Amino acid sequence: MAKLYVLGGRQRKPGLQEPKEWWRWYEAALILEVCGDSGEVRTCVEYQTPPEARAGDKASINFHSGAVVGNALYTCTTTEVLVYRLPEFTQIGYISLPCFNDLHHVTPSSDGNLLVVSTGLDMVVKITPQGRVLEYWNVLKEDPWARFSRDVDYRKVETTKPHVAHPNFVFELDGEVWVTRFYQHDAVSLNGSHRRIDVSGESPHDGLIRGERIYFTAVDGKIVVVNRRTLRIEQTIDLREIQDRDGLVLPAWCRGLWLQDDRKLWVGFTRIRSTRLRENVRWVKTVLREGTVVKPTHLALFDIGDKKCLKEIDLEPFGMNAIYGIFPAESFPD
Repeated sequence: MAKLYVLGGRQRKPGLQEPKEWWRWYEAALILEVCGDSGEVRTCVEYQTPPEARAGDKASINFHSGAVVGNALYTCTTTEVLVYRLPEFTQIGYISLPCFNDLHHVTPSSDGNLLVVSTGLDMVVKITPQGRVLEYWNVLKEDPWARFSRDVDYRKVETTKPHVAHPNFVFELDGEVWVTRFYQHDAVSLNGSHRRIDVSGESPHDGLIRGERIYFTAVDGKIVVVNRRTLRIEQTIDLREIQDRDGLVLPAWCRGLWLQDDRKLWVGFTRIRSTRLRENVRWVKTVLREGTVVKPTHLALFDIGDKKCLKEIDLEPFGMNAIYGIFPAESFPD
């Protein structure tokens, strides 16, 4: 069973009152190495965003998702893109731009540049590895600057909520750039073809392309499997039903996934915090009832063929309270 790198953050220690604003929850970005066999965990990176790239001293710091290409790990905080050389985690790249607000994903593009999801501005930004902006895409096909200003440093803006689309995950498919849109329950091409993947009312967060299929996580605990040729759903797997046969466990926010093989899938779950339980979150309210147990932030390994949960690894004892990305930890070339 492979080792995994898990990206996320450590929450602030509770004071007299837990901050209600999610953009103030996390005090440090973390990368953990987790052994799937033994459950052994070690900390690879603990990171703090410098003051010049933060909205304030209470702004959240956590790693969102990214990509592993060769011996490089690409990831992002809410306002920065960072690149680490594996396996020693030497930082070899850094970009922070005024248009970065609530970044959720970064990945290299096929032409050697970077695609960055600036969730707070409802846009995807294409930049060079040195940080020069090549293109802005508004994910609603609008003027990228119709609701925002080029003259504002959005790294210094705590939040731009409410978001209209809340894009999360950018990917390339057959020469086109695609992105998931949380509130529109879909993924759309940004290159003018107007192609769209409808995920049937689910709220997609991130994804993974493997062979002829695209796997999307939905935050309420589902995996939506889409055929990359037809762009139609082949299967929707409800992980809540697999984890909890009695309906008494709420498996938390579902974000981050990695296929160990054609049947076994690692998925990240982030604990539902008390402030979230009080919000008008439709799917939480529909499953929450007396006796419900809220699960901790953890990794889970599923056999999606037999629909079984094979293993769970609690990451809260190791300081991780939110998971945003999961990647394989392998032997990398020098």
